[in-house]
Amino acid sequence: MSPVVALRLPVQIDLSAFLALLLRLQVPHRVTEEAGEQLLWVPGEPLAEQVRDLYARYPQGDPAAQQSDASPPVAGFVQSLKDSPLTTAMLGLTLLVAALTLLGENFALIHWLSFVDFRIQGDYIYFSYLRETLQRGQWWRLLTPMLIHFGLLHLAMNALWYWVLGRRIEARQGPWMLLGLTLVFGLSANFAQYLYAGPSLFGGLSGVLYGLLGHCALFQRLAPSAEYRLPPGLLALMLGWLLLCMTGIFELLQLAAIANAAHVGGLLAGCLTGLAGGLLARQHR
Repeated sequence: MSPVVALRLPVQIDLSAFLALLLRLQVPHRVTEEAGEQLLWVPGEPLAEQVRDLYARYPQGDPAAQQSDASPPVAGFVQSLKDSPLTTAMLGLTLLVAALTLLGENFALIHWLSFVDFRIQGDYIYFSYLRETLQRGQWWRLLTPMLIHFGLLHLAMNALWYWVLGRRIEARQGPWMLLGLTLVFGLSANFAQYLYAGPSLFGGLSGVLYGLLGHCALFQRLAPSAEYRLPPGLLALMLGWLLLCMTGIFELLQLAAIANAAHVGGLLAGCLTGLAGGLLARQHR
C-alpha cells in the first residue's frame, strides 16, 4: 500500500505529543520535512482520513495521558528510559564501568579494558602492541575503551550527548541500528587513535559521539525527519570543540590529554554511514 500524506503542517508545530498518541494506538507512520513543512505519512488513504480526524480532536495528544502525568519530571524521565532501551542500556553499562574503575583510578581493572594491555612499574607504564593483544585472544579490547572514562566531567559530558544523539537514532532507525552504529564508531575511533598515537591509554564515548553526530547531520540533510532534527547550534558547538581540542591547548596547559584522532575517526565513520543511510532513505522515499 502506497504511503499517503495525512497531515501537512508548519515545522514550528510540535507534533511529539500527537506522535506519541499514534505510537500508543500502534498506527504506522513517519514524519518528513519538505519546503518548511512537516509531513505525516501513513499507509493508505482510509487510515489517513482517520488520522486527520484524530488530529482534529486531539492535536495535543492523548488528554487522559496528560492528566495522569501528575509528576512530569519523574514520570517523563522514566518513560524516556523505557522508550529508548538501547540508549538506556548503553549508558547504564558506561556508568557501571565508571563506578568499577573509580573514574579512571582503578588501573587493576582498566588494564583489562584498555585497547592494548599495559603494566605499571614504578613511575613508568609499559604497553603491549596490538598484535600481541590479539594473539592472546583479547578481542574485546577493540571495543571496551569506549566504556572507560577519566573523571566525572568526562563521564557527564559523554553521557549527556549520547543520551541526546542516541535516542534520536533509536527512534528513527531502531535499537539494533543504534547498537550497530555504536560498535562501528567505537571500532573506528579506537583504531584511528591507535594508528595515530601508537600504544597508549585512552578511552571514552566521545569518538562514538562524533560518529553519531556525523550520522545524524548527514542523514538529516539528505532525508529530513523530525526525529533527526538536532538541537540548534549542537553541530557547530561540537565541531568547534573538536577544532579547539586539535590545537593542543589542553595538553599545553596540562589540563587533559585529548584523543583527537579518535574523535576524527568516529566523525568520518559517522559521515559515511549518514551519507549511505540518507541516500537510501531518500531513494526509498
